[in-house]
Amino acid sequence: MILYEYPFNERIRTYLRLEHLFRRLGVLIAREHPLDHHFALTTIFEVMDVAARADLKSDVMKDLEKQRLLLDGYRSNPSISLDALDSVVHQLDACFAALNAQAGKAGQSLTENEWLMAIRSRVGIPGGTCGFDLPAYAAWQHRPPAERQQALTAWASTLAPLAEAVFLLLQLLRDSGVPQKMVAERGQLQQTLPQGRSFQLLRLRIDPALEVIPEISGNRLMVSVRLMREQPGEHATACTQDTSFELTLCA
Repeated sequence: MILYEYPFNERIRTYLRLEHLFRRLGVLIAREHPLDHHFALTTIFEVMDVAARADLKSDVMKDLEKQRLLLDGYRSNPSISLDALDSVVHQLDACFAALNAQAGKAGQSLTENEWLMAIRSRVGIPGGTCGFDLPAYAAWQHRPPAERQQALTAWASTLAPLAEAVFLLLQLLRDSGVPQKMVAERGQLQQTLPQGRSFQLLRLRIDPALEVIPEISGNRLMVSVRLMREQPGEHATACTQDTSFELTLCA
């Protein structure tokens, strides 16, 4: 099954982008080729660009505190495992403390590294990191893989508090939803959202054998899914067959 996710607000959209970048970074650092480590470094710069938003850190900390208060409200529920509840609350507290202890924005300490900032200033230029432009960077790429991995891990560690907080918040959000089997009649589905609930994320799972791609749109009142057939280099066409998939709304 292929999973597609659709955020209902800008804050969750930013969290999903960060999660995407952090997962890519973890894969690239673990590899050994200099090209993989080049793109690991550019991914660090991308995270810094996303994290440069002034209110991101405060938004994440507010969400951590909100989740903690929400979970504390379940302590009187006899069907809730207190050990499991305490474990999640401990993770929330640890993420909050780590972010609170970090001065400035995520990766801000890296901006004091002139060598890194010289590379960052040129990665947006096509071919801007060639050896004749950045000979010191070319030399670094010829160092042993373990040495490069150690440096990348140290630089990425400055982003770890943000990464752990975003992973935890998205996990809790995803766990709040209940999957439902849906059918898009003639390839289209429109569903009115229940009043009184503020949904933040839509998750859609569909069988890749169906060879359709969902176009999702939505707001606080309604969600719409339109299934399309699209092949690289070809014009997209609307699916006109009844198609089933799994839909999850997360609040």
